Amino acid sequence: MHKKSVALRKYGMLFLAFLMFYTNPSSGQVTTLPYSPHLYQKMDDLMYSPSTRYHTAIKPYILKDALKVKMDSIQSSNPYDSNNWFLRKIFNEHLVQVEKEDYTFYADFLPDMVIGKDLGTTERNTWINTRGIQAGLSIKDKFTLYTSFYENQGVFPDYLDQYIVEHEVVPGQAYTNLKENNKKDWMYVTATMVYDVNKYLNVSLGYDKAFIGDGYRSMLLSDFSSNFANLRLTGTVGNVQYASIWGYMNDPVNPRTSLIDGTVGDRLGDGAKWGAFQYLDWNVTNRFSVGLFQSVIWANYDDAGRRGFDFAYIFPVIVTRAIERNNRTSPDKMFVGLNSKYKVLNNLTTYGQFMLGEFVASEFFSGKGYARNKFSGQIGVKGFDIFGVKNLNFLTEYNFARPYMYAHIRSASNYSNNAEPLAHPQGANFREVVGLANYAWKRWNFSLQGMIYQKGLDTEDGLNMGGDIFQDYRTAPNEYGNDIGQGVKNNVFYADAKVAYVLNPKYNLRLEAGYTQRYAKAHYETPEVNKTNWITFGLRSSFRAIYNDL
Repeated sequence: MHKKSVALRKYGMLFLAFLMFYTNPSSGQVTTLPYSPHLYQKMDDLMYSPSTRYHTAIKPYILKDALKVKMDSIQSSNPYDSNNWFLRKIFNEHLVQVEKEDYTFYADFLPDMVIGKDLGTTERNTWINTRGIQAGLSIKDKFTLYTSFYENQGVFPDYLDQYIVEHEVVPGQAYTNLKENNKKDWMYVTATMVYDVNKYLNVSLGYDKAFIGDGYRSMLLSDFSSNFANLRLTGTVGNVQYASIWGYMNDPVNPRTSLIDGTVGDRLGDGAKWGAFQYLDWNVTNRFSVGLFQSVIWANYDDAGRRGFDFAYIFPVIVTRAIERNNRTSPDKMFVGLNSKYKVLNNLTTYGQFMLGEFVASEFFSGKGYARNKFSGQIGVKGFDIFGVKNLNFLTEYNFARPYMYAHIRSASNYSNNAEPLAHPQGANFREVVGLANYAWKRWNFSLQGMIYQKGLDTEDGLNMGGDIFQDYRTAPNEYGNDIGQGVKNNVFYADAKVAYVLNPKYNLRLEAGYTQRYAKAHYETPEVNKTNWITFGLRSSFRAIYNDL
């Protein structure tokens, strides 16, 4: 082995060992919860206030100090006054709740029972039958563990059913068995362990998601795709925070092949891929912050054989581009990005992102639509307590991605996890406007969402127009003249309204009614139209994010 590779591995492991064992007392108990935009927006009055200087981009948050107090207040709001044990468990407390001087523990049963009717293009009855459990453990002010498990069956409206059948994945959750009569059967699990080393360093190991950004979507790294195994180091010194994430991801698009004859077998399993993500955030003032992002994706197997984890990417610092470039024939896919926000008013924040996949300087400003200039972006505004109304929050944003963004020469190293994009759900070659409004009054929650997007699909004769990130970008039919929305235009309108009465805020047990309207028209020679008018009622729970806005 080359001496430089040996040195990288040796000193990298020593550096990690130093971080893991250099401990000082930290302040306050720590805990964590999965990221959900509808839960986290309830903390915006603390996180996005000009009187505070929190690092807001990296999610899930590590909940401690004032942030933990805020979450505790959300989960204890409007308590039901009763001395009856059964009523307290239904309306106020965890099913199992133990609070000792050195540790706390809780556990809950998480039902998600929904019935509905899609009155759109394909009329059908829909339903979801989910039985789940969650448990959390905190030991003093150092360690916390969260885990949840869900067993699910369901029937979805037509537009979601088409997505699931094509990808064999329930959006953002897991692989599903395709049963008769449109039935789907899948399991979903989350597990996260967090160790608060000291006030400067936090370490987490889990099978969950990560999100970087201040908006509803993220063009850098989002929580849309399924959970993946990851190790995360987060260091904070003053107004600077640095996070490094290493992930091991599933790749069913490129299944494992036999070492004997190179064929794909039924029992060889899905392929795998690796990712390293780094984000450096600087709170310049209480109002303004800017962050630098980079990531690299590589296949577990390539044409040269098994590669596994590349220890060249073990260093938790933003030098990955230099390391990747040092490999003259690197098969890896690198991205760099920018994230920023500015608190314009006491309750209003603007934010934005820019992600660069490939850059040719001589062509970037030519306006000729060069296929190899690949980038995406976001600009948005969000606010809390709008018009002086407590708990009335809103967000609106514009997102776009140029054709062939997030794709690579092989899908084994593109920007995806478990057959879904790691960034925006639409992948590439789209533009989108999305808006959300949320209001909470006592135990009532109200939410509205609207979305319009246009995406360019491949032509009927199969030309790669840049919207499918799993295709080789070198198959682009035109080197120049590439614009967002090229190909067959697919125009989609989406609106969703929900009203819920929260029975127990500890685990978001609620009675919920919803209505979703979606209209999609793909402008093929014979246009394809899909209409959805979906009414739902159910008993739901948990804080996990479920994305049906495709």
